[in-house]
Amino acid sequence: MSVRRLHPIQPDSFAFNAENLAWAKAKIAQYPAGKQASAVIPLLWRAQEQNDNWVTKPMIEYIANMLDMSYIRVLEVATFYTMFQLQPVGKVAHIQVCGTTPCMLRGAEDLKKVCQNRISHEPHHVTEDGKFSWEEVECLGACVNAPMVQIFKDTYEDLTPASLEKLIDDLAAGRKVKVGPQIDRHMAAPEGAQTALTDPSLYEGQRTFVRVEPPPPAPAEEKK
Repeated sequence: MSVRRLHPIQPDSFAFNAENLAWAKAKIAQYPAGKQASAVIPLLWRAQEQNDNWVTKPMIEYIANMLDMSYIRVLEVATFYTMFQLQPVGKVAHIQVCGTTPCMLRGAEDLKKVCQNRISHEPHHVTEDGKFSWEEVECLGACVNAPMVQIFKDTYEDLTPASLEKLIDDLAAGRKVKVGPQIDRHMAAPEGAQTALTDPSLYEGQRTFVRVEPPPPAPAEEKK
């Protein structure tokens, strides 16, 4: 994975708006006393959403102060997870293309070419209109539905170059898009008809199972 650093140009400050501040305080209160640092990921994510989907140095310091954490610990979290963007991204879509083995074998390289042709040849470059950017990331956890991309908090799966082109067109035009599989499948269910556990006798209640417990261990001999 590439080295991830904060953007060289930073704003002067960050603070939650009133709604997000109330949400953050309620989220922190869900954790036991002394364990408030466990809220760092949800707070970073909420802050990122408020700030046009990227994380800043003042934001890291603000959240660290809320959670009584050192700045470096929050920075470690922000730089480790690719869900956190460390520089400005497209306001309509920042497309994260999964490049790990299952997606690679199913056509991720072709999806990257679409992003290179439609957005920028290099990742992390925002289009002139400020709408789109892209990058390649490691596994996004939808291997059954490879290849796939993630845009902010949503995933778009079972993609082809043509369906990714259409997704970008629809997003650019402000049209409603379908989240999840882009083919006729329900979530991660098998594509097409069911192929496993189709024997009706499995569900007639006639099959029995007897649990066999292992014998208890022999008692250890007492030392004389």
